[in-house]
Amino acid sequence: MLIQAIHHLPKNNYAFIVNDKEVEIRIQTGPEVKKVEIIYGDKYDWDSTVSQLDMTVLGRDELFTYWYCRLYCPAKRITYGFKVYGPDQVIWVKETGYTSEPIEGHRELFDFPWVHVSDALTISDWVRDAVFYQIFPDRFANGDTSNDPTNLTPWDSPPTPTSFYGGDLQGIIDKLDYLSELGINAIYLTPIFTAPSNHKYDTVDYKTIDPHFGDLSTLKKLVNACHNRGIKVILDAVFNHIGWYSPQFQDVLKHGNQSKFADWFNISDFPLRTHPNPNYECFGFVASMPKLNTTNPEVKEFLLDIAEYWIKEANIDGWRLDVANEIDHQFWRDFRRRVKAIKPDAYIVGEIMFFAGPWLQGDQFDGVMNYRLTEALIDYVAEGKIDSKEFTHQLNKVLFYYQRSAMLGNLNLLDSHDTPRFLTRCKGNKKLFKLAAMLMFSLPGAPCIYYGDEIGMEGGHDPDCRRGMIWNKAKQDGELLDWYRRLIAVRRNHPAFSRGDIEVLNLGNLAAWKRWWQGEEYLVLANPSLEEVKIDGNQCEGYYIDLLKGDKVKIDKYFLLQSQMGLILKKLETY
Repeated sequence: MLIQAIHHLPKNNYAFIVNDKEVEIRIQTGPEVKKVEIIYGDKYDWDSTVSQLDMTVLGRDELFTYWYCRLYCPAKRITYGFKVYGPDQVIWVKETGYTSEPIEGHRELFDFPWVHVSDALTISDWVRDAVFYQIFPDRFANGDTSNDPTNLTPWDSPPTPTSFYGGDLQGIIDKLDYLSELGINAIYLTPIFTAPSNHKYDTVDYKTIDPHFGDLSTLKKLVNACHNRGIKVILDAVFNHIGWYSPQFQDVLKHGNQSKFADWFNISDFPLRTHPNPNYECFGFVASMPKLNTTNPEVKEFLLDIAEYWIKEANIDGWRLDVANEIDHQFWRDFRRRVKAIKPDAYIVGEIMFFAGPWLQGDQFDGVMNYRLTEALIDYVAEGKIDSKEFTHQLNKVLFYYQRSAMLGNLNLLDSHDTPRFLTRCKGNKKLFKLAAMLMFSLPGAPCIYYGDEIGMEGGHDPDCRRGMIWNKAKQDGELLDWYRRLIAVRRNHPAFSRGDIEVLNLGNLAAWKRWWQGEEYLVLANPSLEEVKIDGNQCEGYYIDLLKGDKVKIDKYFLLQSQMGLILKKLETY
């Protein structure tokens, strides 16, 4: 047995709170391990409470097997160890290490000292049930021509880095019927505050709406109209950096180290210079986006006040946090405390493209943009770089990365304003695109549709992925739009996909998983290959209803799944 592969931590994604008297415990082992038992009890009454339970496989990848169980803790505390069965030996795993001797007593075991619900990561019900729609305001719809920038780019023309199309908040208001008919119930807007660029990530004034988008009254009108339709609205918080033309940075440019804002930034020396390299920290070496020093109390209070202001003033429902992992953890802890004090069910989601476990412990974010899943879907479905086995391995890693609440709070996406359109990555293959969307909608986490994906918009790298929304119905893909409407309906009508447990299956040449909720069982199958796939149906044999088409399906060991096809099935008691 490969003992070095065995790993457990008594916190993080290995041991976390489910509710006030229940915890989930996980352990990682090598693939050769056949069985894991957990030995657990109350440390203050060990002899009369000690019990054991077989753990369940959460998933596997090319290196490890991941196990889990949920333990009821009547005393609101639990102490535990593991018994690991390898092919040629049995070992006991304790906090102090590994031993071939049976566990006796509790003093060297792992300890969950108290189940403090206040420490748990809790996700609001509306987030669990949300289907998001991301809007890049300048490119969605022009509802008020009186606030148009000069020298507009024609709506159907290819975008450039400096193009302005005239989209605004009134345009979004005008298209709410369309969004309601689509079925989404949450909107994520990229930045809307005053800034010189078309993307607005170079903020000048965080407390004013960019005049090309509208004003405070327009935003209030939009939020109220959305709320009346059951649609939530979250805004983009660009707190890692500010714009070149902000009053604070302009003051530093003018007064140098004598500026009262000099300590707001991370400056090496004075005077400021941009060539050949900036002598101050900035976002991605972009001189026009100087990085803010969020450890400075004045900067912190300035930004936290903004976070509170827009919730109080416009009643927004949360924040998407730009470049979130480049800001210190204490800032985000204070951010969460201040935001949740005003609106306890506000959604806080960070833009982090790498492992985000430290931000998802219950004291900072509700979730992150799930780019790990995005990358796996690109490799598996769009570009065919990995097979079903490798995709299953990557999916299991994603599921094991975070505790369950964090998985439900993540924002799942196929693409965004920062990436090529997924349909373009599929080289226009709409079968593959529909399959990827189906997979995204069937996995834990809130699905997010980038504007126009649902009607077949394409686009390469930025700025091409930011084309003007196609409103001419003759140019929209009506079949694809209908597919998205059906996916959204399935997601919203079957809570298993937004709240239920998941088991990733190993069916060979296709991706498959089950979802459960309150006695109902669902099965998802996907075959992006060019070949018809025959599956071993022993893990999923039975009668089902196809939730997207309404057909009845029988799965047995001879079941065939057609090329570039996927199914979302609900199990039936009888055929």
